[in-house]
Amino acid sequence: MAEFAWEARGRTGEVRKGVMEAENEAAVQNRLRAQQLLPTRVKRKGFEFKTITFGSGVDAKDLVKFTRQFATMIDAGLPLVQCLDILANQEPNKIFQAALRDIKSTVEQGSTFSDALRRHPRIFDELFVNLVQAGEVGGILDTILNRLAVYIEKRVKLVRQVKGALTYPTAVVVILIIVIFVMMTFVIPAFEGMFAEFGAKDALPTLTKIVLAISRTFVSLLPFSIPGLIGMIFAAYYLYKTPKGKRAVHKILLKLPIIGPVMQKVSVARFSRTLGTLLGSGVPILDALDIVAKTAGNVIIEEGLVYARARISEGKNMAEPLGEINVFPGMVVQMVAVGEQTGALDTMLSKIADFYEEEVDVAVAALTSLLEPILMVVVGAVVGVVLVSMYLPIFSLAGNIKGE
Repeated sequence: MAEFAWEARGRTGEVRKGVMEAENEAAVQNRLRAQQLLPTRVKRKGFEFKTITFGSGVDAKDLVKFTRQFATMIDAGLPLVQCLDILANQEPNKIFQAALRDIKSTVEQGSTFSDALRRHPRIFDELFVNLVQAGEVGGILDTILNRLAVYIEKRVKLVRQVKGALTYPTAVVVILIIVIFVMMTFVIPAFEGMFAEFGAKDALPTLTKIVLAISRTFVSLLPFSIPGLIGMIFAAYYLYKTPKGKRAVHKILLKLPIIGPVMQKVSVARFSRTLGTLLGSGVPILDALDIVAKTAGNVIIEEGLVYARARISEGKNMAEPLGEINVFPGMVVQMVAVGEQTGALDTMLSKIADFYEEEVDVAVAALTSLLEPILMVVVGAVVGVVLVSMYLPIFSLAGNIKGE
């Protein structure tokens, strides 16, 4: 027996904490559910050596392939343990293979499939696990898994669109930084030495003097700027990891003039798709909202959904608190209200998700087309100012030589 520290949410959304003795994490989670608590974190107490990890080592394509193959096998009537054994043996990804073997072993020991998945939260998130649990309870695991595969594919497509829109601007900004570094460190000092050789250093144009002064300052501060920059990056990272820092950044992102509307559309699409998938799979609305809040990707939206969940637990409908939090557009609130009145909320949420995913396509294309000329103008202006400032004295010297 070991001690586990746990956190869970009650039926009204309140957070509870405690310590429990059990054989493993799955046993703790089962006891909490028996007490009508939704586990949010279960961690074994004691010394644990932590290492820095980057991702789960399992990408979305591996997860979609596993989910679809698993659904096909379950639909064909194969036993759960045999399905896991077959998929683990043919899985080329060693990390995923080890996880599947552990899940198979846990199921063989008497745990449910969903509890076995909870042992690997870096691969199977709360949404995946809770949908699987709903499929187990309802006897429709194959249908749920196929729905999960579709959901993951759409989620990956949405993320890929946003990343694609940011790739070009990021590349241009990196190139601009490299160009400025090379000019300030090597090019401009070379021109300054040439001007000194010609004896024209005191008669330089004002623009040239300003650029030379900036270059000298940049070079003199270079030994201190690199450690300082690294320190600022680490400080910003750790500040972002704090609740207040993350909240401030997420609030700013939603308020930005160009990026803000795109981020809001992405959040609406993710919220609608996730909640629609959960409700359509039979997950209770309060549990579904709790999962959606965790996967919102934005602290401001997460806080709003937690508030909406608390109001719904008091007997309110969903549309009213969604309108109060001022995060979602009015059209979304109205469509949710219609979905509640007609008893087809999951279908309405899927339509909202389809609409806003198309809106994200349009917004991303517009953002890219807008940023491209702006960045090119900025790059051209920076390089142009430096070149003009360096060649103005050369033109003056050439004119003086002709005059003589």
